[in-house]
Amino acid sequence: MEKQIDAKPGAQAARKAATALVFFAAIGGGIMLAGPDQAYPWIKALHVIAIISWMAGMLYLPRLFIYHSDCDPSSQQAKTFAVMEARLMKVIMNPAMVVSWVLGLYLAWQVLDFQGGWLHAKIAAVIALSGVHGYFSKAVKSFGRGEYIRTPRYWRMMNEAPTLLMILIVVLAVVKPF
Repeated sequence: MEKQIDAKPGAQAARKAATALVFFAAIGGGIMLAGPDQAYPWIKALHVIAIISWMAGMLYLPRLFIYHSDCDPSSQQAKTFAVMEARLMKVIMNPAMVVSWVLGLYLAWQVLDFQGGWLHAKIAAVIALSGVHGYFSKAVKSFGRGEYIRTPRYWRMMNEAPTLLMILIVVLAVVKPF
């Protein structure tokens, strides 16, 4: 019986993610060719979808780290967590972050002309969120090698970093306080 930690399900998931990226790129390209007036709501919708996907991973991954750091590094459970973490990062979080950035920068450039203090603050917060993403990516690799770099308590605290940055980003984008 095939298990989810086997290579075949991971390869299938990677193919599905690549297909989804090609689909998003094709849709995005078609929308951009339609002209700015027709493209704006579609690009914004795709941007929001990508952000939701990225944030789902950013909020779930530290929870996996908490459970992973509680189990023995040589256990089957640890191996399962390592596979879950790596696939979440590779198949969902990385593509979603790239799509979020590409579409967000397109909107900032085409619609907003990179104007507004709120936009600059939002971009800085998104850069910080991307830094947290990079840190999580490094942790995924460490856990995959069986190296537990932090305690469950640390990961509980780190679970709040994406949440706080998300709140800041949403407030800046919606309220535009300055």
